[in-house]
Amino acid sequence: MKVIAPAALNALKDALSHVYWYKPDLRSFLVNTFDNHDIISRLDWNTPKRSIVSNLVDHCARNQDIYQEDLLRLMRETSRVVDFSHLSRLEDGTLKAKRAQEAVSALRIQLGGFEKSFDTQETKDNKRAENNNSILYKKGLSSKLDQIKLLVNDLIVESNAQRRGFKFEVILNDLFDTFDLNPKKSFKNLGEQIDGAFTFENTDYLLEAKWEKGLIGIQDLDAFKSKIERKLDNTLGLFVAFNGFSSTSVQNHASGRCNLILMDGADLMAVLEGRISLLELLLRKRRCAAQTGNIYLSVNEILRDK
Repeated sequence: MKVIAPAALNALKDALSHVYWYKPDLRSFLVNTFDNHDIISRLDWNTPKRSIVSNLVDHCARNQDIYQEDLLRLMRETSRVVDFSHLSRLEDGTLKAKRAQEAVSALRIQLGGFEKSFDTQETKDNKRAENNNSILYKKGLSSKLDQIKLLVNDLIVESNAQRRGFKFEVILNDLFDTFDLNPKKSFKNLGEQIDGAFTFENTDYLLEAKWEKGLIGIQDLDAFKSKIERKLDNTLGLFVAFNGFSSTSVQNHASGRCNLILMDGADLMAVLEGRISLLELLLRKRRCAAQTGNIYLSVNEILRDK
């Protein structure tokens, strides 16, 4: 039996992650495509979309003697999607639709290549499948986090501060998108620069991202807090500074209304290394800030309490 190549499986994961923005739409599509609905019901629908589709595709890929027809049907049906108007209506809809269209186009290429070579020598195909067997077991989310981690490591040796700051914003946007936080890229509002925004548990967050050599001081935190306070009352903020914050700046914002939480490089690397989910990290930090006033709960404290 000719197995489906890892590149085609990755293309399928990418397409499914982008074509349907909301999980109920994705679930409906999978139920209508798969004959075996029990597989769909066993998926953990509380995890990000990328994890859901990766777990599904990887499970089927490891058992292609049983599920190859389901996989091929899923690839064919996904590659037939040509209407992306449901994405265009969302915030940043043009970008979301463009990403989905590109992902589906890449899947069509992989599917065409597979079906064209279906009748090649089976022994050659089996050898290729054996060589790529370990790749089939990799989880999509873990693979994506590894890619982002490589980009972060590249920034460590980036000497141009302005370029480093811009790339850091792009990396964080990609990370938030991976965890389905509906991120928005940097924008200007009434003349003030906002590094980004995202939504977590129905609460809108502004993002401030800095990668500077020293610790972030009071002035930077004061400026960001002022940006947040000029928005709706329930708006919160996440300040990500790779090299951390001065103790004075943190203490100065430990009293009064907590409307921001802080994240540093250690927190970020813990997420990228899979030691904690970004969603759990944000939840624990926000809860600690609300209950104790500590806006700079470290990931080490969180993991130690587990």
